[in-house]
Amino acid sequence: MPSVIDDYLPVLIFGVLSVVIAGAMLGASLVCGHQKPYAEKLTAYECGFEAFDDARRRFDVRFYLVSILFIIFDLEVAFLFPWAVSLSRIGLFGFLSMMGFLGVLGIGFLYEWRKGALDWD
Repeated sequence: MPSVIDDYLPVLIFGVLSVVIAGAMLGASLVCGHQKPYAEKLTAYECGFEAFDDARRRFDVRFYLVSILFIIFDLEVAFLFPWAVSLSRIGLFGFLSMMGFLGVLGIGFLYEWRKGALDWD
């Protein structure tokens, strides 16, 4: 009977390998990149606005709208991966349930598109 460690060994190897690759890429960029900092480059970046301005300044609410829409449609993809993996086990009911979910999200996307929420003037 295989142990739990044997079941999760590929996940552990994948995690360790991804950390090693990420560290190697970060190290390579630090070694090979041109490091020439100057005062303007070291200032804080505030979403395209002046970093040291009045905190009560009005700005466009579309920043929030775009971020909320991104989160909603990003979560859609997070639900699609487990569904695709288990599709052979959940059968027709699971398929139709996901098609209903995608239909509701598609209608929401079309509504936002028609209302101009995705237009950036």
